Amino acid sequence: MSTSSPDVTVILPCAGYGVRFGAPYSKELHSLAPGVCVIDRSLEAVVELARSGLRVRLVVVFRTHKLDVVGHLASYARDLSMVFVYQDDSLEDNLSGAIRTALPLTEGRVALVLPDITLVGPGSERSLVEAVGRTEPSGWCVVASREHDPDALRELGALRLGVRETGARVLAAEEKPLRPDGFNAAWAMVVASPRQAHRLPEIALKGADSPLVGASIVEVAGFVNFNTAGTPG
Repeated sequence: MSTSSPDVTVILPCAGYGVRFGAPYSKELHSLAPGVCVIDRSLEAVVELARSGLRVRLVVVFRTHKLDVVGHLASYARDLSMVFVYQDDSLEDNLSGAIRTALPLTEGRVALVLPDITLVGPGSERSLVEAVGRTEPSGWCVVASREHDPDALRELGALRLGVRETGARVLAAEEKPLRPDGFNAAWAMVVASPRQAHRLPEIALKGADSPLVGASIVEVAGFVNFNTAGTPG
């Protein structure tokens, strides 16, 4: 495992309480197949990124109620350089706060990967590799899928995808919009260039001007959000 500076830092926020998941165990450890849980599927794209030849650092943000998840991640120590940081309770008690906690430990391009979201579709495990290479010129790239269900868009990072002179781009973005009409997709992962990484917490704030407008797009067939009521069983 390399100790040199990473080409890409991946923020993995595992400090949430997952109250909407409704199970007596961490949603990240929900079994999808024998020996495979949600977080394993979420990390497939991160492992593929490391195998592509890039130096990858995984920054895991946790609290003590997620020590079972921390223990599970030990199996990735051979593939990934990992750093664990306790979520700073002086910051927002949400995703934005988790990102702010991790940022001082990041170098290079910075990707946000959510441990309760799994990508769907052939080749989706390569999407993060592609996104890392497409952060310019805007400084941003999103891994996204088309979504038109207004109820789903109200619970996600909603996007309006379209075409500009420079190609397919994010035309509008809003976190969990109350009025989702006009949005046609949602993001599953986000990558920021080093000069833009300080703005990553803004993508998770409702009502904030999103820095994702103008971002490049890597489309996948879909994704599953396990932080929703009724997912188990």
